[in-house]
Amino acid sequence: MKEQRVNFPSGGLYLEGILAMPEGAGPFPAVIICHPHPLYGGSMDNNVVCSLSRTLTQASFVSFRFNFRGVCGSQGKFGQGIGEQQDAEAAIAFIGAVKEVDPERIGLAGYSAGAGFALPVGPDDERIRALVAISPPLVMFDFDFLGSCPKPKLLISGSRDSFTPTDRFLEFCLNLPEPKECQSIEGADHFWWGYESSLAARVTAFLTRVLQSST
Repeated sequence: MKEQRVNFPSGGLYLEGILAMPEGAGPFPAVIICHPHPLYGGSMDNNVVCSLSRTLTQASFVSFRFNFRGVCGSQGKFGQGIGEQQDAEAAIAFIGAVKEVDPERIGLAGYSAGAGFALPVGPDDERIRALVAISPPLVMFDFDFLGSCPKPKLLISGSRDSFTPTDRFLEFCLNLPEPKECQSIEGADHFWWGYESSLAARVTAFLTRVLQSST
């Protein structure tokens, strides 16, 4: 695995990211990973984001994590969710142009507020073939856009998540269209300390099923 720091444009700004490449020859499927809320310390160095990036790359995915505008070395300031959606779109455009990436096999994953900011761009973007919402904060964001999304999607949350009670999470998942996978991990809370490896393995297994076998 090799990691490369990159800068890429989002509107009139430049954002920083880390592109992680697997061993071997491409083209590889790729996954964009979006970090939690910038105003509460979220960044691409988050424990969940880093664990997922590492596990995906070991499974022969290109992984791409980046800082939303105003975070660390990314230019600009918090965009009230609108700017962050633009950043997600810019990340999709960037990863789709990487020569080692198969543009027909790109997934979009978001953790906590990262799911609320980024995943709304996924259903209508033909480049995105799968969506992953990790700990989607249903009490803070409207995820109803998933109700008409025909793409493969994984929603995964901890049983002790204080932002999304388990019964609400499971009820929301029940009403989503197929294809879908919904998982509640016993004992984990919103921050996943001690559960990072288990979470990353589950997400990677899902993306392997839906992207590695795609043609």
